[in-house]
Amino acid sequence: MLQDVRIVTTSIAVPWQVVYEFARQPSLLPQWASGLAAGIVEEDGRWFGDSPMGRVQIEMAPDNPYGVLDHDVTLPDGTVFSNPMRAVANGDGCELSFTVFRADGVDSAQFEKDCAHVAGDLQALKRLMESRAHR
Repeated sequence: MLQDVRIVTTSIAVPWQVVYEFARQPSLLPQWASGLAAGIVEEDGRWFGDSPMGRVQIEMAPDNPYGVLDHDVTLPDGTVFSNPMRAVANGDGCELSFTVFRADGVDSAQFEKDCAHVAGDLQALKRLMESRAHR
């Protein structure tokens, strides 16, 4: 059965390669990803962070020339959430997109809240990237 899905996007007035290089670094997630705002550490080549769900493992897509920022988040109970994310060129800037899947058992209100949370994180990344570009 297919899940409900929403693609959340934002335009960023910074080249996609710059956004990609910043966003792909787990150590920088606390600067823009509020769900992973603390406790990001690398242990034996793996990344972990503190989240509202407890300590999670974060695995980013391998470095690539396509702007693919997919990442898996593994919860303490072993549940894995795969998060497709892309940075693509849009003129001199980029479009950043994050695909939000509605997990089993999540009601409409929570799904809307999840999408709003992602939108807020993307806006935080936009503000950060654009402010750094204009220094």
